[in-house]
Amino acid sequence: MVEEAEIIEAVESLSTHESIQEESAIYKDAKMDSQSSQEGPEEYKAVAGRVRSICDDMSPRIHPHKLTSASSELAFHNREVMESALVSAATGSLKPVREKLATLLGDEYKRFKGVRREIRSLTHELAAMETFLLKMSEVDDPDSQDIDWMNKVRDLSYDMEDAIDDFMQSIRDNDEKPDGFIERIKNSLGKLGKMKARRRIGDEIQDLKKQIIEVGKRNARYKSREAFSKTMNATVDPRVLAMFEHASKLVGIDEPKFEIIELLTLGEDVRAPVQQQQPNIVSIVGSGGMGKTSLAKQVYQDLKGQYECHAFISVSRNPDMINIFRTILTELVAKKYDGDTEVGSIPQLISKITDFLADKRYFVVVDDIWDVDTWDIIKRAFPTTTSSSSIITTTRMKNVARSCSLFNGYVYNISPLNMVHSRQLLHRRIFKSDEDCPSYLKNVSDEILKKCAGLPLAIIAISGLLANTEKTEDQWNKVKDSIGRALERNASVKGMMKILSLSYYDLPPYLKTCLLYMSIYLEDNTIEKEGLIRRWIAERFIIRKGRYTAYELGERCFNELLNRGLIQPGEINQYGTVKSCRVHGTILDFIISKSIEENFITLLGVPILKIGNQSIVVRRLWLQGVEEGNSTALTTGLVLSRVRSLTMVRGILEIPSLEEFRHVRVLDLMDCSKLEDRHVETIVRLFHLRYLNLRGTRISKLPEQIGRLGCLEILDLRHTCLEELPASVINLRKLSNLLVDCNVKFPDGIAKMQALEMLEEVSVSIQPCDFLWSLGQLKNLRNLELDLESDTKDTDKSVVAEERNKAIVSSLCKLGIQDIRSLTICEGSSLLQEPLCLPTLEKLITRNSAIPHVPTWVSCLRNLQHLRIQVLVVKQDDLCILGALPSLLILHLIDVTKSNEKLRISGEVGFQFLRIFIYDAFLQPTDLMFGAGSMPKLEKLVLQCLRTVEADCLDFGIENLPCLNTVKVGGDYITLLKP
Repeated sequence: MVEEAEIIEAVESLSTHESIQEESAIYKDAKMDSQSSQEGPEEYKAVAGRVRSICDDMSPRIHPHKLTSASSELAFHNREVMESALVSAATGSLKPVREKLATLLGDEYKRFKGVRREIRSLTHELAAMETFLLKMSEVDDPDSQDIDWMNKVRDLSYDMEDAIDDFMQSIRDNDEKPDGFIERIKNSLGKLGKMKARRRIGDEIQDLKKQIIEVGKRNARYKSREAFSKTMNATVDPRVLAMFEHASKLVGIDEPKFEIIELLTLGEDVRAPVQQQQPNIVSIVGSGGMGKTSLAKQVYQDLKGQYECHAFISVSRNPDMINIFRTILTELVAKKYDGDTEVGSIPQLISKITDFLADKRYFVVVDDIWDVDTWDIIKRAFPTTTSSSSIITTTRMKNVARSCSLFNGYVYNISPLNMVHSRQLLHRRIFKSDEDCPSYLKNVSDEILKKCAGLPLAIIAISGLLANTEKTEDQWNKVKDSIGRALERNASVKGMMKILSLSYYDLPPYLKTCLLYMSIYLEDNTIEKEGLIRRWIAERFIIRKGRYTAYELGERCFNELLNRGLIQPGEINQYGTVKSCRVHGTILDFIISKSIEENFITLLGVPILKIGNQSIVVRRLWLQGVEEGNSTALTTGLVLSRVRSLTMVRGILEIPSLEEFRHVRVLDLMDCSKLEDRHVETIVRLFHLRYLNLRGTRISKLPEQIGRLGCLEILDLRHTCLEELPASVINLRKLSNLLVDCNVKFPDGIAKMQALEMLEEVSVSIQPCDFLWSLGQLKNLRNLELDLESDTKDTDKSVVAEERNKAIVSSLCKLGIQDIRSLTICEGSSLLQEPLCLPTLEKLITRNSAIPHVPTWVSCLRNLQHLRIQVLVVKQDDLCILGALPSLLILHLIDVTKSNEKLRISGEVGFQFLRIFIYDAFLQPTDLMFGAGSMPKLEKLVLQCLRTVEADCLDFGIENLPCLNTVKVGGDYITLLKP
């Protein structure tokens, strides 16, 4: 009974109110009596009322005032989809702690009967704390006392979760039944140590209980403020992408663009000998958020085709000079240079760049330079005697701009937007056009714009807030009053921070958390969407709910941040999907300051960032540029045993020991070139690990006991030297995302991994047949990527290949009647001609898999929304099959050889809901015509290699596409202006 006594002691020490303990016992007895007596329910209700009364009496200490505003209630309901997100910047780990305490009430721990009453009373305390923290997260200017209290409660929540996790892990270890006589003896000898460990955990929890009481007594004041209503959109607002897509849709860009192009040509002297001609330089200067980068990018897009080579690079505040020069070389030469090339030092890179540019006319944009010394180094790569080359720099610093322009250059001071352009930017984001703004909102919107002082970033941020606010004059006036007069006093810094603060506090808690987490990314970094969402999931900011996977809900959060203007789209693929994003430097400064204030992120590295009053207890650690022998110095004085998330980036020369991070949940070692197999041997001891990213490292094998990581959910092993997964990997029963290269061999038994949702990339030809047959048993698999390229080492190709083909066809058909949604097939021409059955499929992508015609089974894909397919010769029958797909939104059709038919698309063919059509006549032009009623919803048409069609002669029935707004012929975009 030692175990039961220790649990009772541990949980009793967390109970803080004797009155709740007493009433909870009566409440339980009354509830049990109600099951056998008609009078029982009344007593049951009475006791329940007394318990609620006690909780209300406790409100001066832990309960917030009841919410009374309609907007707050609306905000609560709008958050319903994401309300079960567990960990957040606002509440820390309070929700997981409550859920784990509830687990202790389950059947697994039913032998510990005495603990239940204490757990229930503790749950009341934690629920009250969570409610208060959620409410305070909506207050845009909490006082220092509230901030201190909130930070302490969050810290306690993390410590409580760690203690409970350790406790539950020790119980699981002790419950494991040893096999064999010797193992039973070892197990018996080990019990004493485990009991001592449990006692230590009990003492730790008791100490936490004392801290909870002390913190609660210290905080006596509570506030409740009204929040604006919030929504969460499932898709990216197309008006947001429009601002980043084409120059024709940018606001106020034409005049400054023309002026800069004119300045670049002023310095050209065509009469001078080539050796005397110098590069023309224009330095764009202005405060953060003025649109310097957007302006430079548009000039770059317009002019780059006139030069022999070109490059666009971002520098940022803490530049990695080697990476910058590699990027310049990569873009100029159109060849990738990475950390493994022989080009390793700055002098070597500069020499290579200057040699390459010596006799060429080049155009380079150097964006976001912060100091003169940085420019003095970068400029050495650009020859000063070239054939009328051009350089644009952007900076916030006037002294940097003067330094850049000293040599044959000009300084261009970017101006704020005027009121006309400000209105256009605001109204296009909120309404369809400037004319659609209701008359009753025009005055208040103008007053808001005056406070934004023509700063594009401020207008975008405030438009994101207004787009999610009820469109009434009263609500918009509240937004206006919240801004105050800060921007009118100081448009460059304080006012912008006020705008961002207002937009930040308008976010629901789960979006605040997701945004703050982006402070771990370097300034001017391109942030991959998929990787970001996987980290959100691993941190428990987002969890699966109902039919929606955690990743799908993560996409909603990503899209909402885009729609609100708090992040900017990076790469947008040809299908209109945002693949990456960026965080503006001003917004990054803001979220870093908030993260440090709330002890959400700890940033350390070279150069060492100022962390001010940051807590010594680290929860999420971000390390960059750790030199040999320097990791200890960087972390001196910090408590690392409580780290939940560890990220190492850029130039790590020393890998710290992972053993001290025993509570880590997220471990990201991506692109750590110094990481070796020996460094990951101790990973198997990180029992709480949920996310492991080894992408881009040189590891060649995983520990044999990796299957011990029972909590692991996401494992990224792409671009490593790994060739085979250990047999124990099938014991990772919670693993949902497994990402490997196509040369990696899987063990048998994958059917045990029932949590798998995403599996890529599987090379079919090197896998055991048992593995391929078992794929169909993965009932939760949603995303699968297959490579069917033949294995050149296979000595019995015909027999083995036939067996593997049968296995993969069988598995795909089983997955098709479960819930697979996305399938990518490479080198799979023969597979596509099999009679597949995939009715749940929503996305099908084929690569290097040309087939004679569209298979008939495709007509059964009733849920298919996105299709990329390669056909040897496209015929009218193929179009009829594709046109009949009722859910198809995106079609990328590749015609590999010349078609002998004249292809006609009309209303009878179908395509009633198609939005994007990409037609690639791979080798030969094809006669294509759109008839009346064809593709009535089509918005974007891309015609690749259609050489018979000129950009200025679109006579192939384009007038029959009523919703078309963008056409791309070859490499040229044509924006259609609708009357």
